Amino acid sequence: MSQADCVRLQVHASGAAEIVIDRPQRHNAMTLPMYEALLAHISTCQRDGAVRSVLFRGTGGKSFISGTDIGHFANFREGQQGIAYEAFVERVIDAVERIAVPTIAVIEGWAVGGGLALATACDFRLCSEGSRFGAPIAKTLSNTLSSRNIARLQAALGVPRVKRMLLLAEYLSAPEAVACGYVHAMCPAAALGEAAHALAGRLMALSPVTHKAVKESIRRIVVEQRLDDDDIVAEVYASQAFRDGVAGFIGKS
Repeated sequence: MSQADCVRLQVHASGAAEIVIDRPQRHNAMTLPMYEALLAHISTCQRDGAVRSVLFRGTGGKSFISGTDIGHFANFREGQQGIAYEAFVERVIDAVERIAVPTIAVIEGWAVGGGLALATACDFRLCSEGSRFGAPIAKTLSNTLSSRNIARLQAALGVPRVKRMLLLAEYLSAPEAVACGYVHAMCPAAALGEAAHALAGRLMALSPVTHKAVKESIRRIVVEQRLDDDDIVAEVYASQAFRDGVAGFIGKS
């Protein structure tokens, strides 16, 4: 199996799509071909009108995604290589964040480094009871995260927890992640898939027009520190879904 084949897409009849990272022997560490396959699957989902939600999960039971395979950095010698790498990672995380339909990270085990960034870019996170979250780069690679990814973590977790993660190299436990709102729900590993599809079903029963608009507004506020939204508001209020919603509400009164 090629590295690209370690990333698979399945679209269910319900409208939920699953993008599966299947490299458990390396704790689902990502290579560049795997990232490119991930981007291709995201593009496929974006073009498919039947897809109403996207779930991301890893196989093996021990790790969601453990970030980029460390072998990728073996020949790094120049700062420009780091800049190019972080730009590439941003392209991937940005693609996840721009998915117009609701996204769910289904986390069993560790969500580390790039895996933490990808999970944070999703709208919701569900996890198993033994899941852990972190980016212990201060005691491993001595690298850094991009400011955009730190902004995402800050918005999701708050500054004190992000500093614990990045400066103290501490991990967030599943119960703490639930308590602070980062994780939507925690459940036994055997029930994780069912819980994820149940959440997807709830989301798919609601307005895709509202979902798309809210997701894009939040993305602009958090990552780009922008408040301009005329294009978003205009698209929503010109939509047939909005007109149908008003007509339906008035008809009930």
